[in-house]
Amino acid sequence: LGPNNTHVAQREKRVLPTGRMATRCVRYGVIGCGLMGVEHINNLKALRKLDYELDLIAFADPHEPSQKAALDACGTEFAPKVFTEFEVMLRECDSALDVVIVATPNYHHRTVLLHALPNYPSLHVLCEKPMCTTVEDCKLVVNAAHSRPGLLWIGLEYRYMPPVTRLLQEVKDGKVGRLRMMSIREHRFPFLKKVDDWNRFSENTGGTLVEKACHFFDLLNEMNGGRAPVSVFADGARDVNHEDERYNGRKPDILDNAMVTLMYDNGVRGLVDLCMFADATMNQEEVVAVGEEGKLEAFLPSHEYRCGIRGRDWIGSVPCETVKDDRVIYAGHHYGSSQLEHMELHACISNGERPKVSLWNGIVSVAIGVAAHLSIEKQRVVRMAEVLDAEYLGT
Repeated sequence: LGPNNTHVAQREKRVLPTGRMATRCVRYGVIGCGLMGVEHINNLKALRKLDYELDLIAFADPHEPSQKAALDACGTEFAPKVFTEFEVMLRECDSALDVVIVATPNYHHRTVLLHALPNYPSLHVLCEKPMCTTVEDCKLVVNAAHSRPGLLWIGLEYRYMPPVTRLLQEVKDGKVGRLRMMSIREHRFPFLKKVDDWNRFSENTGGTLVEKACHFFDLLNEMNGGRAPVSVFADGARDVNHEDERYNGRKPDILDNAMVTLMYDNGVRGLVDLCMFADATMNQEEVVAVGEEGKLEAFLPSHEYRCGIRGRDWIGSVPCETVKDDRVIYAGHHYGSSQLEHMELHACISNGERPKVSLWNGIVSVAIGVAAHLSIEKQRVVRMAEVLDAEYLGT
């Protein structure tokens, strides 16, 4: 597993052609029907409206209100079988499924993946982020996925937000020269309520910088040519949100704000600025890449995109355009990126290609979050080699 996914690519290219090839209708199952499970169902409906050949065969969730929400989302488009236990769904529907979507709480990803990957080796899997809540569990998943024919795709879909996609491509194309600095600011609303309030405690989520910021760490790595950072420095706290909440007498321990700096071996630096009590804002996400010859900026939800070139543009006079993808018919919770992710996944499954978002993306984005939390705890710079083996970092 190298910094540019080299080993992953070589391995998956060799084994994928023997997986479940969908030359016909791609048949899906969903495990976990909370907010994101329903979101995936809505995205499958959108693809079907775009004449993609697919069907939702079954879903599993022990929570009756979540089952009802999933059935309501299906409407008349799908008629899935309903299960309370995912193991039963996989066993009874094995021959009828091509791909399963894992959208259970973060701490449960490990349980699902370590059951599904070895027992159903040709089944394709889309697992919501984060891959797991700890580096140790991510390693177990990597080992379980080794040499299996079915692909494992990690749901880090922010790269598919249209203005962010443009920014990533123009960095790669050298639009602003050699990359030197990157930053991502997400100023947003507090964490939503989830079933049984599982997302109020770091033991369930991995911590805010694993649960939420893994998206941003993955984007910074992608922006910098698929590299992992060599060190992390962070500071953060819970200053505003959840102060009056108690669950079985326990007070939530999740952060509501943080700043994280990533240092890379090529001299590039990245910054994540996260605040979850800043919903009084024009844009929720601001993604920036600064090169020696200019600056690229992507904004959401405005979908604005700016490309400033030194010597051509100046402060206050940088051209701005709106960047959207005309294929998106369901914006959902992530500005259409989940639909575009599903389109890519469908193509990979149908054509026997390796996943665009790999095990490397999954484990490294989690490890950076773990390093960031350790940095806050110890109040020092943390070397990535302290939390993840060098083989994963390409060092």
